[in-house]
Amino acid sequence: MPLVPDGLHVDGLTLDTSGLLITARTTAAQACCRVCGRASVRVHSRYWRTFDDLPWQDRSVTWRVQVRRFRCGHCPGRIFAERVPGLGTRKARRSDRLAEAQTDIGMVLGGEAGARLSRRLAMPVSGDTVLRLIRRRGTVPSPPPRVIGVDDWAWRRGRSYGTIVCDLERRRVIDLLPGRSSAPVRDWLTAHPSVTVVSRDRSGPYAEAARTGAPTATQVADRWHLLV
Repeated sequence: MPLVPDGLHVDGLTLDTSGLLITARTTAAQACCRVCGRASVRVHSRYWRTFDDLPWQDRSVTWRVQVRRFRCGHCPGRIFAERVPGLGTRKARRSDRLAEAQTDIGMVLGGEAGARLSRRLAMPVSGDTVLRLIRRRGTVPSPPPRVIGVDDWAWRRGRSYGTIVCDLERRRVIDLLPGRSSAPVRDWLTAHPSVTVVSRDRSGPYAEAARTGAPTATQVADRWHLLV
């Protein structure tokens, strides 16, 4: 992305101890209605939007952009605001490139630590916002499980029990199944043919589930049950 995105005209620069303020306006001759998709040139009004951007020379950068509202000639009474090209999405307060950088930092360091590094790099942000950016990106799909552990666990101790399934290679819980019978585990294994190793206790239901749901998988006893 260029320093000045296409479709914007810079009207002024203000540099002080707080950072760099860039004043700009949009230059497109028309904008498209988000409902019908047709272009309009009928300007209704103007207003200002503010975007934080990547820093420059260790100073924070803020855009103040004048944008327009248009009347749609095909949707009765419809007034819509134009998008700001190359900066941010609708209702965004930071540029896409700044959000991407802060998200990358948060993915490595987490919320509060990521916020501290961002502030040190002249990209001030709160820890809560870093976490929101991470959630907005979404989770990266995990590869299919190969080595799993199966054991019982208590929904309510002494009253209700289920089965927990863990990915032993990634050390994370991947599913909770109802009951401690073989049927739910068998069905789960049938739906996950990638499983090659099943670590389990020595109970009959889990052994039967592994034999019928993953007949080619290797069954092993987990270390805890070998010790006891």
